[in-house]
Amino acid sequence: MVRLLRTHARTLPGRRFSSALVAVLLWITSLTLMLAICLSPHAEAADTPEPSALDQIIERGTLRVGTTGDYKPFSYRTGDDRFIGLDPDMAADLAETLGVKLELVPTSWPSLMQDFQNHRFDIAMSGISVNLDRQKNAWFSTPYQRDGKTPIARCDDQSRYQTLEQIDQPGVRVIVNPGGTNERFAREHLHQATIVDYDDNVTIFDQIVQGKADLMMTDAIETRLQANLHPELCAIHPDQPFNFSEKAVLLPKDMDLKLFVDQWLRQLRESGTFDEQLKHWLDHDWPRDTK
Repeated sequence: MVRLLRTHARTLPGRRFSSALVAVLLWITSLTLMLAICLSPHAEAADTPEPSALDQIIERGTLRVGTTGDYKPFSYRTGDDRFIGLDPDMAADLAETLGVKLELVPTSWPSLMQDFQNHRFDIAMSGISVNLDRQKNAWFSTPYQRDGKTPIARCDDQSRYQTLEQIDQPGVRVIVNPGGTNERFAREHLHQATIVDYDDNVTIFDQIVQGKADLMMTDAIETRLQANLHPELCAIHPDQPFNFSEKAVLLPKDMDLKLFVDQWLRQLRESGTFDEQLKHWLDHDWPRDTK
């Protein structure tokens, strides 16, 4: 634009354009362009920020929480289709803090991330382990529980399955629930043992009791709870798991919502409410499901 004006000034016969006049013309042209851009529909849309996920939840008046209902003590679906456990309790507390209603949305471990990406729910709470694959498409809150994978087997056999080397032997049957971190851990570390897929995470431990599998590797907190529910089973060194993992709330990539959930979790832990809720569900009189 500057070059064009100066060229035009030189080509007009008998006229001389001073530098001051060129500057004025440039200023007027720039101002006109700026006004045109600011008043265009596209500029107006660009200046209007998209509402955050937090704003959308509050405006809707409902917090939709995905949960699997098959992982005691975190989430369990009762015979009358109610969800109970640590995470539904926490979800109810979060919804109350937000001043909205709670809607618990059923999901499963194989479909968890697809359901999340399809916006079937806002967040997910079901004793979800933090892993990097999930973090490619979502964020996590600050962790609310630390754990790790460890075996659970029939008490008569527990001395046989103390190490991964002992477990990864031909003829050893390791049962897994497809789609979760238990299956991922087993497939990463076992190359000679037989991995048995079993899609009902609620009754999976009865398969070990009945001799249809030799052991399962799952989170230490679950091995302790299931050993209490199944006297035939023993949690194997739950204080020294094979790896390290954390449980957290699965979140959309929205900083406003993450900051809110992180602060809510911090207050829940500092007040002692989280520890009370966890103890309640660890000591809960859970039904022993069979299939």
